[in-house]
Amino acid sequence: MGDLMSKATPLEILRPLARHLPEILKRPLRTWLPGSSATVLESAGYAERMAAEQAIFADQLEVHDLPAIFHYWSNTWLRPELEKHGFSNPDEFFVHYLERTAGEIGRPLRAASLGCGNCDTEIRIARGLVERGVRDFTIECIDINEAMLERGRQLAAAEGVAAHIAPLRGDFNRWQPVSRYEAILANQSLHHVVNLEGLFSAIEQALLPEGRFITADMIGRNGHMRWPEALAIVQEYWQELPEDYRWNRQLKRQEHVFMDWDCSTEGFEGIRAQDILPLLVERFGFEFFFAFGNLVDPFIDRGFGPHFDAEAGWDRGFIDRVHRRDEAEMRKGTITPTHMLAVLRRRPYHGPLRCRPGLEPSRCVRRVVS
Repeated sequence: MGDLMSKATPLEILRPLARHLPEILKRPLRTWLPGSSATVLESAGYAERMAAEQAIFADQLEVHDLPAIFHYWSNTWLRPELEKHGFSNPDEFFVHYLERTAGEIGRPLRAASLGCGNCDTEIRIARGLVERGVRDFTIECIDINEAMLERGRQLAAAEGVAAHIAPLRGDFNRWQPVSRYEAILANQSLHHVVNLEGLFSAIEQALLPEGRFITADMIGRNGHMRWPEALAIVQEYWQELPEDYRWNRQLKRQEHVFMDWDCSTEGFEGIRAQDILPLLVERFGFEFFFAFGNLVDPFIDRGFGPHFDAEAGWDRGFIDRVHRRDEAEMRKGTITPTHMLAVLRRRPYHGPLRCRPGLEPSRCVRRVVS
């Protein structure tokens, strides 16, 4: 694991010590440990980033669109693994655990979804719950972007689930819930959060004792960059690509070698992605954790993925080889995953953890040294 080591900040040194304290002492400390998050929220830079973030997403009707090669990879490699746990994709993952929660509580289910965007995922979840016979529930959809929330209202009405969807404008960096919930959802939104510590404290307070925090997100390096140990392997495979596959469609540039890009410099994309998993390990108990992906990411995402033909033998074989290398390096501990599906519970939680063998939450945290 020597390649995974980097210098620790004082905060990173203090956090492991705090983990050994009783829970009654940990919670007050969490308001102090965040350090500069509160200051960042009051800065002019935060306001500028927020404006940029809203501008980026205001006109995006399809936020999660991905190229065909991504769907080849996910259906070939991820889907069979997910189906071992009772669902085939992230939408079904959310439905599965919300249905379970509704069955356990014996009362109307109240959920909040943080950073919902156009509410399209939440609307699909609502339809999935109704199809499974769960009808007494509400999902409060919280987002900063009013244009996206309005699209959500219209889509919910068109899909016949308006009674279950409640769009609400709010900044999850400053979220102060006034209600308590049986479930809190975060679908690909945590990597947009500056004040993770404050948000996770709010979630702890808002979750009922039997509640679940259900999330799908990215947990790699900030700005969705590669850590050095992963970047070196990506560069190996990059040399195999035909030259026309090395054109970055998002940034409109030719990349003879892979040019790692920090996409957090303007808005909030990946702003603190690398802090998500360590903070979750520190603050919550895990009921379910499914970690995956790393090396394959640049080849199946929007920048370069559209070059790959999902029906072509060479293209599929290349992706298969990168995926197998991903799995091997993660199992060895050389690299850590960049994606997760997780179900978390308030502490103390003494129930079982379901996860991929050898990829437990604490083992998937990229380690640091003092």
